[in-house]
Amino acid sequence: MSATPDTVTTPTFQLDGEEIPFQPGQTIIQAALAAGKYIPHLCFHPEFKPHGSCKLCLVKISGRPAASCTTVAQAGLSVESEIPEVQDKRRTLVQMLLVEGNHFCPSCEKSGNCMLQALGYELGVMSPHFPQIFPVRPVDASHKEILLDFNRCILCELCVRASNEVDQKNVFALAGRGISKHLIVNSESGRLADTNFSATDKAAQVCPVGVILPKRVGFAIPIGKRKFDLKPISDPGASAGCAEHAEGGA
Repeated sequence: MSATPDTVTTPTFQLDGEEIPFQPGQTIIQAALAAGKYIPHLCFHPEFKPHGSCKLCLVKISGRPAASCTTVAQAGLSVESEIPEVQDKRRTLVQMLLVEGNHFCPSCEKSGNCMLQALGYELGVMSPHFPQIFPVRPVDASHKEILLDFNRCILCELCVRASNEVDQKNVFALAGRGISKHLIVNSESGRLADTNFSATDKAAQVCPVGVILPKRVGFAIPIGKRKFDLKPISDPGASAGCAEHAEGGA
């Protein structure tokens, strides 16, 4: 006798001892976020293909490390996220990102809306731990609507994917390898003004840090009243759709 819809059991896996339901094809992080359970991430966006570059969504599955944004959920999996070993690795990754570029939060327009800053608070990052690198990267103010501060780029490629997959403009790309890898603008001059980029593009909305900033609206929302000032990033109300990172879900 075939099962009816009322008798079909939704498959589940365990996340830190709690049963998490999932739909076939969902990744672990998709199912966790849908269930209101936060897993730290920077490069994950629900509208884009999984990327697995930031490694902050690292979990342990049956004792083995895996990226939860690229691992498809399966019934019966035992997933550990909020254990000291995993949290320590995430903390180290955030510390490395903070020293790799210009992330001086008090002077940044993105402060309070920045996912990297919010993860630093969430993971208890109290010091840089590593020597500051101070890379020399340009600031591009050529565009009439948008300022690009490449010094804050964390190589998540969200703007690259948004411009390619959604806007279909291919404005951004990454160049170089290793420590010299960096974000570039796909124009002959390398200037944003010489592209068809618009402030209404999806790529203008998804940066988790302070690289892509609208001009003439600096600090319109006071510090202390911004998204992650009001709620920690792990709060379901803050983390839901937090890849629409900018101004409180703009």
